[in-house]
Amino acid sequence: MESLVIKAGLGDILDKVKNGERITNEEGVRLYECPDLLAVGYLANMVRERKNGDRAYFIYNQHLNYSNVCTNLCKFCAFGKEKGGEKSYEMTVEEAIAKVRDRLDEPISEVHMVGGIHPDLPFSYYIDILKGIKKVRPDIHIQAFTCVEIDHLAKLAGKSVKETLEILMEAGLDSIPGGGAEVFSPRIREKTCPDKLSGEGWLEVAKTAHGLGLKTNATMLYGHIETTQERVEHLAALREAQDETGGFLAFIPLAFHPKNTEMSDLSRSSGIDDLKNVAVSRIFLDNFPHIKAYWVMIGPKMAQVALSFGADDVDGTVKEEIITHMAGAETEQAMAIPELVHIIKEAGRTPIQRGTLYDVIKEY
Repeated sequence: MESLVIKAGLGDILDKVKNGERITNEEGVRLYECPDLLAVGYLANMVRERKNGDRAYFIYNQHLNYSNVCTNLCKFCAFGKEKGGEKSYEMTVEEAIAKVRDRLDEPISEVHMVGGIHPDLPFSYYIDILKGIKKVRPDIHIQAFTCVEIDHLAKLAGKSVKETLEILMEAGLDSIPGGGAEVFSPRIREKTCPDKLSGEGWLEVAKTAHGLGLKTNATMLYGHIETTQERVEHLAALREAQDETGGFLAFIPLAFHPKNTEMSDLSRSSGIDDLKNVAVSRIFLDNFPHIKAYWVMIGPKMAQVALSFGADDVDGTVKEEIITHMAGAETEQAMAIPELVHIIKEAGRTPIQRGTLYDVIKEY
């Protein structure tokens, strides 16, 4: 296989990967533009196995999307709706808590909660949901509110991001998901999500959270109008922030789903692009412990293949995913543990049921 990598013109990167050396932005672009997917995948798998052996993680989690009412209305999003518009919704605090109560008989270890940037829900609403979930299910880990939402909540509270996070943590917030990063490029944000928190703002919220001991994830939405260079610059910004704080748990490349968005004229990402984003991110993000192949976005079959292209995590049971499905995702809204175990074992990996912070719950 090494001869294949050398033949693909990646011999110098092979040497760096073997020696555990950091690759440059220019080398990241070369990996993206290399037509030999297997060569890139081989390099990514070297990094993956060095960091995580043959382990492949999943979590028994529940998604809770409290409202899709949003003032940002990003062009790539099918989830966000204007208040009062068709298909818009907002849960009451009691309805949100009931979603958790309804699944008390399941061994769920994480509630993953995100929503839109709602124009008039009060700060107390978010505090009450956190406290209510913890009251119903005291041992649950709540991963909630993207960095974009946190910035919005700070404005609602009239406090700094740091003070706001401290209040949220006291109410029950345990970690922060990686959404809202999109692509950090100002050009992309101006064209697709001009009203959204800037890339610099997103990173600042994440680093503030890390400073308080909160772990977070990071994402990149790929497959729309971004360039290869912009992808690599996004990864470089994340790698630099991780050097500074060490607070990121996992990176999740998110495939753009164009259906029902303002960018519906674009095509879905290809399988090659899906695997290449997993592989390049694994090689480039040398200081990230985990790379996730989110099966909801790319499908269980592609997530299974991605376990040999740099990914060591397929996310989890999910339980009622809404955001991607509103953009036309054809995957199921949930996957049972036996299915997850099966696709991981079939890929030649060892299935590990984990907690949010990658604590081992069970090895299969």
